[in-house]
Amino acid sequence: MRIKNLLAAAVVLMMSLPGMAQRLDPQVDISVPPEVFSSQGQRAAPCSQCCIYQDQNYSEGAVVKADGGVLLQCQRDEKTLSTNPLVWRRVKP
Repeated sequence: MRIKNLLAAAVVLMMSLPGMAQRLDPQVDISVPPEVFSSQGQRAAPCSQCCIYQDQNYSEGAVVKADGGVLLQCQRDEKTLSTNPLVWRRVKP
């Protein structure tokens, strides 16, 4: 008699599992704009060793003319220990 009760409980449990799985796995729709998957209008990824001026990456030795005609050169910073040891230094005329 006890085995019949266990078998009946097992059958009921097996029949209810698909319904329980649907309740535990809700369907969620998320609207994602197409801009998320494109790189248009995005800035370049930051470089590991560079100087940044006006959202542009420059490598060591690069020279830019800043506001007011000041010349800046991207150089190593010997005083700093880091993963990005490049800094802008003013070039003396």
